[in-house]
Amino acid sequence: MKIALIVENSQAAKSEVIHHALTSVAEPLGHEVHHYGMYTPEDKASLTYVMNGLLTGILLNSGAADFVVTGCGTGMGSMLACNSMPGVFCGLVIDPTDAFLFGQINDGNAISMPYAKGFGWAAELNLQDVYRKLFEGERGLGYPKERAEIMAKNRGILKQLKEVTCKDMLTVLQNVDQDLLKAAVAGEKFQQHFFANATDQGIVDYIKGLVGAPALADA
Repeated sequence: MKIALIVENSQAAKSEVIHHALTSVAEPLGHEVHHYGMYTPEDKASLTYVMNGLLTGILLNSGAADFVVTGCGTGMGSMLACNSMPGVFCGLVIDPTDAFLFGQINDGNAISMPYAKGFGWAAELNLQDVYRKLFEGERGLGYPKERAEIMAKNRGILKQLKEVTCKDMLTVLQNVDQDLLKAAVAGEKFQQHFFANATDQGIVDYIKGLVGAPALADA
């Protein structure tokens, strides 16, 4: 599974801690981790929680990522922004129990975490435990087990509902504020990770035209 990490500007100083916690758990399980920034508070490309949501929509709908890990100070802003995107089902995850229940009941494709609120001693251990509960086993099995069938049915209904209430991602990209979009994809390693992994040609072509990087896209 391709996992994308996105860190919001107010929490960029913790980027290395978050990234290390994620890779230390996910990579031994056979998953790939691609860090889309921010990397430090001094990065030229600054990501707000709104941009986190837009970038999450791009990565998931293009096939560049199978799962997105993001967050902000409380985790709520990034969660709301992510869930405004088509095809994105993002949960607010604070602890390992949240991670387990989200994975088993909701089986979404993104989480948002609080990286300021409650982020104290041993916070990196909580991150590792959260990621372990998310990525070490099969998700979507239901909890409790006797409710697995109805939970799967409700996930399908929610997916259908979102398809009705949201435009497709390419339409979103064409109509969103283009300055906001350019800022969201301006990260230092965005082009490196995105063009190597994205599979939706329509989205790839649109982003390629936006950033003017045909050589990277065709590499």
